[in-house]
Amino acid sequence: METNRPQGTQSLQRGLSILSLLGTHHAEGLRLTDISRLLGLEASTAHRLLSCLISEHYVERNPNNKRFHLGIASMQLALGATERLPLTERLRPIMQKVARISGDTVFLVARQGDFALCLHREHGDFPVHINTTLPGGSRPLGIGAGGTAIMSGLTNAEACAIYERQAPAYQAVGLTLDHLLESLEQTRRTGFSETVDVITKGISAIGMQIPLGSGSRPLAALSVGSISSRMGPERRKELGALLSDCLAELTL
Repeated sequence: METNRPQGTQSLQRGLSILSLLGTHHAEGLRLTDISRLLGLEASTAHRLLSCLISEHYVERNPNNKRFHLGIASMQLALGATERLPLTERLRPIMQKVARISGDTVFLVARQGDFALCLHREHGDFPVHINTTLPGGSRPLGIGAGGTAIMSGLTNAEACAIYERQAPAYQAVGLTLDHLLESLEQTRRTGFSETVDVITKGISAIGMQIPLGSGSRPLAALSVGSISSRMGPERRKELGALLSDCLAELTL
């Protein structure tokens, strides 16, 4: 039995567990009862910890549905950290090259459970910058081009399980399971994902997995986004080839 644990360690561990849990379920949020059940905490304990995290802006509560989400302080921490991640540092020159050649906006996303987390973004010189995804933000795999590229490396059974767990988020953008599976199959055939008017009307993107070695699970992807009038089928193919060429220069 541990006898010399510093005072407050247990509360800190529980608070960090809440933040980690909310990070995994940020898009849909969790109710107090969900947090208590998933972490094995008494409702009163979970409520006390959440109240503290809310007061420090690490957690926020939606007054309409009473669900808890990560707050602005958590987002600021995540944004600061992602800018110095080894993967971000390694990919930044490639992203800048793709942005310079294409003129469009380039995103780096990484898998975080059921979600694709945006780690970094580079803008090209095209006047319209794409801001549908911000560094530190996340959405379920399969909704954005980068997340679809990552998800295409999973089995259909794994994709279906994620869809079931995050169904409200997919339904909110009108993405059915059949459509998702079709887009994953197309991505596997062509080597790059394509999204047209999925997240925001008038915005399209393509995405490609980042090679991390033979047999590795898909963990990250690059995507290129622009206005749909600039992203016709032929240009999407050209950008797919550009991403493939640039990623071929990468040694991880």
